[in-house]
Amino acid sequence: MLREWQSLLLTLTLQVQSSDWWQWQPDPDEGYTVRGAYQLLTSQVPSTLDDADKLIWHTHVPLKVSILAWRLLRDRLPTRVNLATRGILAPAAHFCVSGCGEAESAHHLFISCSTFGSLWTLLCSWIGIAPVHSTSIRDHFVQFTCAAGGARTRRSFMQLIWLVCVWIVWTERNHRLYRGSENSSIQMLDKIKILSFWWLKSTSVTLTSNYHSWWSSPFLCLCLV
Repeated sequence: MLREWQSLLLTLTLQVQSSDWWQWQPDPDEGYTVRGAYQLLTSQVPSTLDDADKLIWHTHVPLKVSILAWRLLRDRLPTRVNLATRGILAPAAHFCVSGCGEAESAHHLFISCSTFGSLWTLLCSWIGIAPVHSTSIRDHFVQFTCAAGGARTRRSFMQLIWLVCVWIVWTERNHRLYRGSENSSIQMLDKIKILSFWWLKSTSVTLTSNYHSWWSSPFLCLCLV
């Protein structure tokens, strides 16, 4: 990053007789506007997005959760490994907050950690599907979404559950790090069940059974059996 800035500065010539000023290069005449910045950002989105990118956005999932998933798939979350790489943390402080002794990379935290990663096994057992094993977070997202079958409604539900799980893991990680509080894997699973139920309820999705039925058989409640 430093070398990139140095190379950019080498192309500049300072002029004593001229004053400095800010200029929005995409629109020098009108200058910076929120609309202009939004158009710039959206125009830079690749025309072909992979399967995982398409699954980030879900009508029943809060925007902040989708943004978290977007950052996760691009490895832009402030995990301890990323913070150590940027020099914000000392290299010796990159260990996972769970205390497992491994470096806290995104893949480790969300997939392979003995504490947080075990949540996926519990989750699959609750839903009634075989556990998903993948070498990357993106592949895990896609495979998990399709693990319950090819029906669109089933994929939508699995997509939502994956996003809920990611949100719970990141929230639990931050609570352990900054609040000193700790939930077990079973307690985190309970939070996933609660959140997924209320997210669906709050968006006018009709569930055929009550909360207690959801706890034991979500597919049955959604008439997906």
